Amino acid sequence: MTEEELKAMQKAARKAKRIATEKAGELHDLVEDRLPAAFDEIPAMGQATYDACKAWSEAEAAFKAAEVEMS
Repeated sequence: MTEEELKAMQKAARKAKRIATEKAGELHDLVEDRLPAAFDEIPAMGQATYDACKAWSEAEAAFKAAEVEMS
């Protein structure tokens, strides 16, 4: 793996973290501002948040593994 590939993995992990943070913020806003009226949005928003967090976790783990491999 090249240094450029490692940097690309790090960038992807950072982007995934940003997206996960945005989704978590949207879920927080739903809970804080729109419940109980918008209760029907919970399943879809919860799943989207879970998926984004899982994608970040996988990207971060792949980056960390590649980083160790490069050392």
